[in-house]
Amino acid sequence: VRRIARPPKGEVYIRTESPRGDFGVFLVSDGTDKPYRVKVRAPSFCNLQSLQHMLREAYIADAVIILGSIDIVLGEVDR
Repeated sequence: VRRIARPPKGEVYIRTESPRGDFGVFLVSDGTDKPYRVKVRAPSFCNLQSLQHMLREAYIADAVIILGSIDIVLGEVDR
């Protein structure tokens, strides 16, 4: 038996801690079984934004090591 969730009308932001950082979902519901809007905030996207600050005054040879240290998942970044 398939259960269909019908969240009440309104909006909610849920966040949880994941291994790579803060993972969040913003949901806007109009009271039906299909959400009006869903936005996912992936931690890898936010971590990639900090890369420009980490690479300041660093050598080009260190860029690969720095990028590997923040463990980016490109599937999360590619929107």
